[in-house]
Amino acid sequence: MSWGTELWDQFDNLEKHTQWGIEVLEKYIKFVKERTEIEINYAKQLRNLSKKYQTKKNSKEEEESKYTSCKAFQNTLNEMSDYAGQHEVISENMSSQIMTELIRFVQELKQERKSNFHEGRKAQQHIETCWKQLESSKRRFERDCKEADRAQQHFEKMDADINVTKADVEKARQQAQIRHQMSDDSKGDYSSVLQKFNGEQNEHYHTHMPSIFQKLQDMEEKRIARLGESLKMYAEIDRQVIPIIGKCLDGITKSAESINEKQDSQTVIEAFKSGFEPPGDVDFEDFTQSIKRTVSDTSLTTTKADGKTDPKTPGKSRGKLWPFIKKNKLSLKLGATPEDFSNLPPEQRRKKLQQKVDELNKDIQKEIDQRDALTKMRDVYLKNPQMGDAGSVGQKLIEIGNNIEKLRVEVQKFESWLAEVEGRLPVRNDSSRRQSGLYETQNTAPVNNCAQDRESPDGSYTEDQSQETEVKVTPTEFDDDFDDEEPLPTIGTCKALYPFDGENEGTISVSEGEILKVIEEDKGDGWTRIRRSEEEEGYVPTSYIEVYLDKNAKGAKTYI
Repeated sequence: MSWGTELWDQFDNLEKHTQWGIEVLEKYIKFVKERTEIEINYAKQLRNLSKKYQTKKNSKEEEESKYTSCKAFQNTLNEMSDYAGQHEVISENMSSQIMTELIRFVQELKQERKSNFHEGRKAQQHIETCWKQLESSKRRFERDCKEADRAQQHFEKMDADINVTKADVEKARQQAQIRHQMSDDSKGDYSSVLQKFNGEQNEHYHTHMPSIFQKLQDMEEKRIARLGESLKMYAEIDRQVIPIIGKCLDGITKSAESINEKQDSQTVIEAFKSGFEPPGDVDFEDFTQSIKRTVSDTSLTTTKADGKTDPKTPGKSRGKLWPFIKKNKLSLKLGATPEDFSNLPPEQRRKKLQQKVDELNKDIQKEIDQRDALTKMRDVYLKNPQMGDAGSVGQKLIEIGNNIEKLRVEVQKFESWLAEVEGRLPVRNDSSRRQSGLYETQNTAPVNNCAQDRESPDGSYTEDQSQETEVKVTPTEFDDDFDDEEPLPTIGTCKALYPFDGENEGTISVSEGEILKVIEEDKGDGWTRIRRSEEEEGYVPTSYIEVYLDKNAKGAKTYI
C-alpha cells in the first residue's frame, strides 16, 4: 500500500502526521537525556556515599580495619565505587550512541520533510493555476456564446422589420457573424485549455504527488525504524554492564564470605591483652591478733621488697585487686603518652615497642638504600667527570649518615625497653618475641634503661621520664671527604620553560618561568646543573630550560 494512491487527497493530514512523528522522536530524545542525568547523579551519589564511609588515614578507623568484618565492609565500599562507574558508563553510552545520533537524525528528518512538503505545495499551486486558467477560458467561451446568440437574435429581428433600412440589416448581420466567430475561437481555446488541464491533473494525481507522498512515507518509515533501533540500543547499553555489575556484586558476596568471626575474636585478644596475671586469693586478715597481715605471694599487691605492705604508705595497702587503676586512665585522658609507652599494660606496651622498632628499621633500610645509590652516583662521577661533579652529593651523604646514626640510636633505645618488657611478661613464646637486632650500631655509647624502676608494685606504670639519657650522634664516615668543598661559580642564568619535579637523586625541581643560576653546562648527556640558593642545587633536563651564558664567566663557552 502506498500513501500516493490511498491518501492522494490527505496532503494536510499527512503534513500534521509527519510533524507529530518528529515530535515523538524529540520526546524520546528528551527521555533519554533525563535518564542519562539520573544515571550520572546516581553514580555521583554512590561515589560520595562510598567515599563518606571509607576508612580515614591516621584515625581510629584505620586501626580497626584489621578485623575481617571491617575489611569486608571496605571491600564492599570499593565494589560500590566500581558499581557507580558502570552507571557512569550507561550515561555516557546513552548520550553518545543514542542522544547525539538521534539529534542529528532529527535535524536531517526535518530538512527532508520541509523539502518534500515544499515540493508538494508547489505542485498544488501549479494545478490550481491550471484550474483557474480553465475556469477563465470556460467563462469567456460562455460569455462569447451568449453574445453571439444575442447578436443573431438582433439580426433576425432587424431583418424581419420592414421599417429598417437595408444598411442597418447588413450591419446587424455582420455583427452577428463577428460574434459567432468569437464564440468559435473561445470554444477552441476552451477545448485546448481543458485538454491541457486534464493532462496536468492526471500527471499531478497519478505521478507527481504520489512520488512526493512516497518520499514522505519512506521518511516516516525510516523514522519509525530508527526509533525501534534506538529502543533496542537503549536496552543493550544496560545489558552490556550487567556482567560487570554482577562481578561487583560477586565481589561483595566474596567479601562477606571472607568474614571470620574466630579470627576477629583472636584479633580482639591481641589488641587488648594486658599481659597481667589474674589476682590471686585474698588472705584472711585476723584483726584479733596484733600482727601484721601477711600478703599472699600470688596477689597483685605483693611488693618487690619483702612481700609485706606498709600501712602508712597510701596506694599500696588495700583495694589493689586489679591493675587498671584510675591513675593510668587519667593519664590517658590527658593525652600524656610517654615515649616508652609505660602507661600501657605489658602486652600492649610490648606490641607498641615492637611496632616502633620495626618502623625505625624500615627507615634505616630506606636511608641505607639512598646512601648506596648516592655512593654509586659519586663513584660514577669520579670515573666520568663529564657526567657530573662528585662533590655535589657529598653534603647529602653526610646528612644521610647522620640520619642513619640517629635512627640506630633510637632503635637501640626502643630495643632496650622491649627487652625489659619481654623479660617481665608472665608468658612468652617464640612467635611473640621481637625480631630485632638487624642493624648494629657503630661507635655509639650504650643507652641507659629509661624505663627502669617505673613499674609500681601493683603492676601500674608511672610516666616519669626524667631519667632518660640523651645520646650524642657521632660524625659519619663522609665528614672528612667533603668539608673543604667550594661551591662552583655561576656561569650564566636560565629560564624554566616547563615545570620539572626533580624526584630523582641529584636533580632539582623547578617551576615554569622560574629564573635560576647556571653553574655547569650540558656535557652532552642532556643535563644542565643549576643553583637556586647556596644550599639548593642540582640537575635539570637541558630541553626544559632556556640558557643565557655569561661569555666573560670562567668555564663558559664562547659562541661565534
